[in-house]
Amino acid sequence: MSSTAVFAKASPLDALQRWLPRLVLAPSVLIVLVGFYGYILWTFLLSFTNSRFMPSYKFVGLQQYERLLDNDRWWVASHNLLVYGGLFITISLVIGVFLAVLLDQRIRREGFIRTVYLYPMALSMIVTGTAWKWLLNPGLGLDKLLRDWGWEGFRLDWLVDPDRVVYCLVIAAVWQSSGFVMALFLAGLRGVDQSIIRAAQVDGASLPTIYLRIVLPSLRPVFFSALMILAHIAIKSFDLVAAMTAGGPGYASDLPAMFMYAHTFTRGQMGLGAASAMLMLGAVLAILVPYLYSELRNKRHD
Repeated sequence: MSSTAVFAKASPLDALQRWLPRLVLAPSVLIVLVGFYGYILWTFLLSFTNSRFMPSYKFVGLQQYERLLDNDRWWVASHNLLVYGGLFITISLVIGVFLAVLLDQRIRREGFIRTVYLYPMALSMIVTGTAWKWLLNPGLGLDKLLRDWGWEGFRLDWLVDPDRVVYCLVIAAVWQSSGFVMALFLAGLRGVDQSIIRAAQVDGASLPTIYLRIVLPSLRPVFFSALMILAHIAIKSFDLVAAMTAGGPGYASDLPAMFMYAHTFTRGQMGLGAASAMLMLGAVLAILVPYLYSELRNKRHD
């Protein structure tokens, strides 16, 4: 049999091998293009229309964005996001790094302790919000418990205090996410060359100095990854607020995601909700793009 005949018989199989990965990936790619990027584009278009309860394609320019920037509730939600996001990210990073450094000492029962710290991350934000709502409820939780124990002067009514309710969201979010940060940094710490640490110890450096001056600075990629994930969680936080405070009292604990949902699906202002969603997307991109640019630039240098 000639080589031409063998090639002709093998060509359909070769073609199948070339196209099979594309055929397998095609449904996922289509779903992402339509269900993710397609809806982003659709939301972007709706933000320039007068859509209310149903989509409308009457173009009104930047009117919805002007209404949004004149809305007091939007500015309260944005201020709350700055407070909530700043505290949530900072405290989660500090606690997560601290726990990771402690577990990096090869302590006993490390697996059990690591599981305990990671367990909250396995819960949904709805469950977390509901549990902390019970704990911080002045009539049911810690406030009532300590009063029943005789601490009559104890007050923990932050959940119904408009000036402090956002800190309740911070407490619940940190409780859930700090274990995840710990896992990220612990994986990074386990990848550090131990010879560097031993050399620093021989030179007389203390353990805190080794971690602060040598180990943690080498975990810059882990730090930025954790920062990106936490910032994304903070900006899109909805279920925690819905379960814990529903944006109240009043709208004192509103966040942009809660604002967007309320105006789009309950108040019949779809155009305004779409405009707020696009500003939230802009906030995410403002964090993501510089990070990706930095990573790509570092790879080119390497």
